[in-house]
Amino acid sequence: MAGPDAIDVHAHFFPERYLDLIAREGAPSQARIDRSDPKGPTIVLKETRTAPLDATYWDLDRRRKAMDRVGVAVHALSLTSPMVYWADGDLGQRLAAAVNDAMSEAHRAYPDRFVGCATLPMQDPKRALAELERAAALPGIRGVYLGTNINGRDLSDPAFAPIFAGCEARRLPVLLHPLTVIGAGNRLGRYYLNNFLGNPFDTAIAAAHLVFGGVLDRFPRLEVCLPHAGGAMPYLVGRLTHGQKVRPETKGVAKRPFDAYLRRFTYDTISHAPAALQYLVGLVGADRVMIGSDFCFDMGPARPREIVVRGAKLSARDRARILSENARRFLRL
Repeated sequence: MAGPDAIDVHAHFFPERYLDLIAREGAPSQARIDRSDPKGPTIVLKETRTAPLDATYWDLDRRRKAMDRVGVAVHALSLTSPMVYWADGDLGQRLAAAVNDAMSEAHRAYPDRFVGCATLPMQDPKRALAELERAAALPGIRGVYLGTNINGRDLSDPAFAPIFAGCEARRLPVLLHPLTVIGAGNRLGRYYLNNFLGNPFDTAIAAAHLVFGGVLDRFPRLEVCLPHAGGAMPYLVGRLTHGQKVRPETKGVAKRPFDAYLRRFTYDTISHAPAALQYLVGLVGADRVMIGSDFCFDMGPARPREIVVRGAKLSARDRARILSENARRFLRL
């Protein structure tokens, strides 16, 4: 390999100022930072906690070296769980602003290596819209990162329509990530099934709400990326399309059959199976798929290029699209 060439649209980022703000002001929301693990700080929110966070999440020099080792040229930075939806309005907005400012600073320091996907305090749509307007003007902000639900509220909720309108008007794509997934703590509580199964099913639920709830019809130029190779949705598209034909619950909002919306979404490559990625490419087209790594969690592929360049049976043209061309267009790089 001559040099890093991949653009990773699913790369997580926890700036230190976000952690520090939780440490200082998170207690009223039952949030704190536990620094007892030598592997790194842990975010504790009520009864849940993150894995220890290695400094690679915020140290840009370490991150660039890690990217170089696996042939990744650009990270689209994004905050992930627990995000900011748990915080009261003012704190939520300040947490989001801290993350977005740090992303923009990373871009200014290394404009060829980092862009940012803004975090918004979606639990308060008015504050979210204000932060969208502010963050969209920051150098390097190229998208918006949203949970698949907002404290249990689905993305088809009319309260979120102004956010989608703002993203569409600013040509900022929306990238989704599972958060507070359905069934967590019940039958998914053991064997890490909340991640293995809960995450892909929550992504499918979010996609179904965007289609059946009419969001994609209302905002025809809105770009939406589904993580983890679309979650369960691409593999249930036949069931969803059939159900729409025969069930009255789906009538009256979506203008087209469910499967006609497949190419309204883009998808990352985190399928962990070459055959699954080949299926996805065959279903939606190579021009709708982009590299993702879940950097740097253990549930992501350590070498995200490999499934594209050596795993799946893809043409050289399709590999080039998936490695970088699609993301350059999607993120306006």
